[in-house]
Amino acid sequence: MKKMYFGKKYPTIALALSLTIPALTPAAAATNSEVKIDSVKFNGMPAPTTIDKMVKTYTEATVDVKYSNGEVKNFPLTYKKLFKSEDKVAINKGELIPAGTPIDVNGNPIMDTSVAGQPTYYVSDAPDSNSLLKPIAGKQYMVTHYEYQTIDAAGKSAYGIVPASMSLTTLDQNNKTGELTTKEVKKIDFSSVNGLWIPCNGSLSPWNTHLGSEEYEPDARTFESNPLSSVRSQVESFAKLYFGDASNANPYFYGFIPEITVNKDGSTSVEKHYSAGRFSHEVMKMMPDKRTAFFGDDGSYTTLFMYVADKAKDLSAGTLYAAKFHQTGTENGGAGDLEWIKLGHSTDKEVKDIIDSGVKFSDIFETSDVPKEGFKAVKQYSYGKTEYLKLKPGMEKAAAFLESRRYAAMLGATAEFNKMEGVTLNKKDKKVYVAISDQSKGMEANSTDPADDIRLPKIKSGVTYQFDLTAGQKDSQGQKINSEYVAAKMSGLIAGKDMPSADAFGNTADVNSVANTDNLSYSEALRTLFIGEDSGMHTNNFVWAYNVDTKELSRVLSVPAGAESTGLFAADNLKGHSYIMSNFQHPGDELEGKNITAVDKSELIKAMEKEIGIDKTGGVGYISGLPSLGDLLNEDQD
Repeated sequence: MKKMYFGKKYPTIALALSLTIPALTPAAAATNSEVKIDSVKFNGMPAPTTIDKMVKTYTEATVDVKYSNGEVKNFPLTYKKLFKSEDKVAINKGELIPAGTPIDVNGNPIMDTSVAGQPTYYVSDAPDSNSLLKPIAGKQYMVTHYEYQTIDAAGKSAYGIVPASMSLTTLDQNNKTGELTTKEVKKIDFSSVNGLWIPCNGSLSPWNTHLGSEEYEPDARTFESNPLSSVRSQVESFAKLYFGDASNANPYFYGFIPEITVNKDGSTSVEKHYSAGRFSHEVMKMMPDKRTAFFGDDGSYTTLFMYVADKAKDLSAGTLYAAKFHQTGTENGGAGDLEWIKLGHSTDKEVKDIIDSGVKFSDIFETSDVPKEGFKAVKQYSYGKTEYLKLKPGMEKAAAFLESRRYAAMLGATAEFNKMEGVTLNKKDKKVYVAISDQSKGMEANSTDPADDIRLPKIKSGVTYQFDLTAGQKDSQGQKINSEYVAAKMSGLIAGKDMPSADAFGNTADVNSVANTDNLSYSEALRTLFIGEDSGMHTNNFVWAYNVDTKELSRVLSVPAGAESTGLFAADNLKGHSYIMSNFQHPGDELEGKNITAVDKSELIKAMEKEIGIDKTGGVGYISGLPSLGDLLNEDQD
C-alpha cells in the first residue's frame, strides 16, 4: 500500500503537548538528545484476502514520527505472541496446566469428563481482558481473563456451565527493545468470593489494581421459579464443578465487579464490590477523581449505570445511579441528554450480608403476569420480556444492589440499550467512549415496550459513542451529585456501515469501517482511541486506531477468521516503552454459516483447524514496535 505522509488517507495523530523525548529507543531518529515530536500517525493495513493471512493474527501497519528537526521516521508494527490459553504454562500446585484451565474452590484444576474414560483439563478458548500493572516491587505483572469455554471435549456447548478464571503473569521486559516475554503464569484464587462468573472486559484502576467483570448475570427470578430452566442448570453446573456441590448454587453470588490486588510478594487478593450493583458487567472504568465510574451493561434491554465511591481509591462503599436517556438527535448514530436517577447508597458488607441471609427474588418483589394496579411494567435483559413488579416493603437496598436494572427501570431509568460493551476515558478532553456493539432491538422505536426513550436508527454493526463529562450536576430529585465527572450528554462518534448482502469474503458490514465495536482503550500520548471488534459481520475482526483530532481511522491488526479481538489495553509508559495488548478468542467460530466465495471456504476451515484449532484455544499477545513515548506522560494511564 502506498504510504502517504500526513494526508487524508491515513491519520495524522498530533500529540496533545509539545513533548520532548531522548532519541534513544525506536525513536532514535534524531541526532539531538532532546528532539521534539511534532506528530505521530498510523499507516493502516488492508484487510486479509488470502487464506494464509485469514488464519493469522498479524499487522502490516506502520507508525510515522515527525521530529522538530524535520526528519520523519517510519516504524513497522509487529504482533508478538505471549502464549495460547491451551499452552501448559501455568504453575498450579507444583504442576504445569494450561493457562486457560479454571481451578475450583480448593485450587485444583477443573476436569472435563464429557468423554467417558478420557478426563482432560477444561481449557477456555476465550482469553479476554489484559491489565499491564505498573511495576510492583520491581516486577512486571499482567492480569488476564478467561471468559468462558465454547465447547467441551465431546463437542457440546460448555458456555456458562464451567467456572471462569483469571491468571497472573510475571513478565520479563527487555530494557533496550521493550520486548515482553512470559516468566511465570499462576491462576488467581477466587474461593473467597464464591468463584468467578463470565469475566469479560476489565480495566486498570488509577491505584494499580485490576478491575474485572462478571457479565450476563443469571436471572434470579427464573432460577427460583423454573427448576428446568437453562439458568438453573448453568448455576447448578457451575456450583457442582466449583464447590463440588450443586446445592451451593446461588445466582446472587454473581454479577459484580471483582478487584484484584497484586501484593509486593506476588500474591493476589480478591474482593467483589457488591456496592457497585449487580448487572451484566462488561467493564468498570474509573474517572480521574478515583471515585466515579461508568460501566458497560452487555445484553439486550440494558441500562447505563454510574457509581460514585465515598472515598478515592476505595470501592467498598458508594452511591449507584442509573441514566434516563432524553433523545436529541439521530445524526451519526444518535444523541441524547442524560438524567441520573439515584438508586441508593450502600457498602459491600451491607449487600453481602443480604446475599448471605439467603435472600431470594420472591423476597424482594411481588410479581404479576398481567398489568395490575400498584405494579410497574418493565422489560430488561435478564428476564427478556415484559414483567409486572411491585417492591416489597423494606427491600429498597436489596432491589437497588441485587436487581439493579429492574429497580432502575421501576424508578424511570432507561433499560433499552443494546450490547453496551467497552468503556474508556479521554482524560484531557473529559470524555468517555462507550461501545454500542449492535444498535438494534430496544434502541429502535418500539411502541409496544413499557418505555420507549430510545428511538434511534437500526445499525447492526454498531456505534461508538462519546460522553461529555461535567461538574455541578444534580440527580433527578434535584440533589447534587458529588462528582466532577458526570456524563451529561451522549453522542455518536463512529457509526458502522451495514451492507444489504454479504461480499465475497462473507462480510455483511463495510470492511473499511468498524463493525460491532467492543473493546476500547485510549492512549493519551497518541490522542488515539483503539477499538477492538466483536463482529459476526466481519469474517476477520480487526483492531482500529482512531485519531480523535483528525477523525481518521486506521486498521492496525487482524485476528483469525471467526475470532473476536479482545484484551485491548494501550500502555503509554511501561518503563519507557509503549504497548497495545490484544488477544483473540474462539478462532474459526461460525465460519460454516458464512457465504464465502473469494477463497475456498472448506480450505479456509481446514487451515484454521490445522494452524490453531476451532473453538479450542485463544491467544494472548501485543502489538510491538511503537515509538517509545515513555517520558511523554507523567499522568495515570489507562
